[in-house]
Formats: sequence, structure tokens, C-alpha cells
Amino acid sequence: MRRREFILALGSAAATWPLAARAQQPALPVVGFLRSTPSASFDHLVAAFRQGLSETGFVDGRNVVIQQRWAEGRDDRLPALLADLISLKAAVIVANSIGALAAKAEATNIPVVFATGSDPVRDGLVASLNRPGANFTGVIFNSGELGTKRLELLRQLAPKATTIAMLVGPSTPESVAEQTDVQKAVQGFGQQFVLADANNRGEIEAAFAKFIERGAGALFVGTGAFTNSYREAIVALAARHAIPAMYSLREFALIGGLISYGASITDAYRQAGIYAGRILKGEKPADLPVMQSTKFELVLNLKTAKALGLDVPDRLLALTDEVIE
Repeated sequence: MRRREFILALGSAAATWPLAARAQQPALPVVGFLRSTPSASFDHLVAAFRQGLSETGFVDGRNVVIQQRWAEGRDDRLPALLADLISLKAAVIVANSIGALAAKAEATNIPVVFATGSDPVRDGLVASLNRPGANFTGVIFNSGELGTKRLELLRQLAPKATTIAMLVGPSTPESVAEQTDVQKAVQGFGQQFVLADANNRGEIEAAFAKFIERGAGALFVGTGAFTNSYREAIVALAARHAIPAMYSLREFALIGGLISYGASITDAYRQAGIYAGRILKGEKPADLPVMQSTKFELVLNLKTAKALGLDVPDRLLALTDEVIE
């Protein structure tokens, strides 16, 4: 009888061993992915970030856990989202520029890797590009600084335009600098300049009504998280009003936008994933210089150009990295 009891007890203990072993395993490190934008239409950035992490040996669910937090266009939600990631003891947070600025304001000690089209030194995120200092570093995809170059490309497609319109979102240091450069260049060419800013979908529609009323022959869409978040609406309105438009990101041209030129935000998020992986392996943000994305893309949607009745100069086609037909 005692032998039977011993065997039963031994079997019962063996059945609990896997559970006990799992309970003793250390929790997987948490990586926060924070953006101020809506989550819709940004799957490609998450995928690029995952790719970068995997290049350093980290795979979601295997040896790391990615926790995504989206403010859905409401910046006032960012402090609560950050508090949530802090409560989860995130080992590193990857954020867009607005999310990173919110983390800076919260004075968190968690390492933060930003992906921004702005100047992180001017914005106060890092002390310098080569020596970031503290717990922030990241990747720059220069957008606003290319404003005059994008304007030149737009003028090649709409050479007869006497009035150039510009649509911008909520003011940021980047958008203000870009607006100043574009306005100065437009006026230098002897053309009229019409500016409209928007904070929501309704104001975007009102801006287009203003552009049409003022006789705009071409549209320059400003950079930033806001215009990127509303890219589908902006591209649709440009098509409805038959106005040639220049954008900063390839994502606009892929959904019907006429032309885009700028650094690859997708590649920037891949690089941010690599930096997050390096931090997980023990490197410190202060020792990781801010990277500058070197992948630039000129994308032309030839189908849209034909719909608008535009003649595309051969010299422009020769410069194009990707043609969508």
C-alpha cells in the first residue's frame, strides 16, 4: 500500500514539474512601441520595426514582447500610454517624435529610441547627434529640410501653375521651418503662395476649398505625423479637385498620390528596431549616435499623372527611383 502511495505521489509531482519550470522562467523583456498617430494604415512601420529587432536576434513572443500603444491622434493621451508602458517595466521604448517628446516631458529613465523627421537637437531630445547623452537616441529621416527640392520637382510637373498651395498640420519646429523655406522659394519664383493649416478631417476639406477658390495650380503637402495620418483623405481630395500634389513619403504615391520625395520612414523604423535590439543587449543610448537615414526615394505615380493630363519631363523620369503605372 505504501509503495502504491509513493508511486501516486511521484506521478503527481512529475505532472507539476513543467508548470513549476515555466513559473520560474524570467519574464520576457518588454519593448514599447509608441506613436501619437492612429494605428490604422501604419502596419508597415510596425513590420519594419519588427524586422530591425529580428536582425539583432529578437523576435516578438519568443525572446521579447512588443507592446504597442497608439494615441490615435490625441496627444493628450500620451502621458497615460507612457505610464502604462512604465508600469510594464518596458526595457526600451520606440516612439515617433511627438511620443518621444512626451517621454522627455515625463522625465522617464527608460531608454527611448525615436524615429523623427525633425531635428532632435533643436527639439531638445538629445544634446548632440554624435553624443546623445542621457537615455535618448534614434534615427532621423530628413523631411522638412527637403522642402525646396520637392518644390522644384513639383514645378516640373506643373510648370504653368501661377499659385502654389501648401497644406500643413499642427505646428512643430519642423513644419514651421519647412513652411518658411517653401514660402520663400515660391515667392522667389514670382508665384503666389496660399497656406492653410488643418487639425482634423473637416479642416483639411476646408483647406482644399480655399485652394480651389484661390486658383491654386499645384499643392505642396507639408511633412509630419498629421498629414501622414490623413494621407488617404488628402490624396482623395487632390484627385477630386484635379490638383497636382507633392508629398514627402512614398506611402502617399502608393495610394494614388502624384509624386513623393523624401527619406524612407519605413527604413528609419527598421533602423530604430536595430537600435532597440542593441539596447536590449546592454548598450546604452548615450553611446549610440543618432543615425541619419540615407535611403531617399523619388516615386512617381504615372497613372495619376495621366489622369491629370500632365506631361512628365524625361529628365524627371530619369531621376525617379520608382514609377507606379
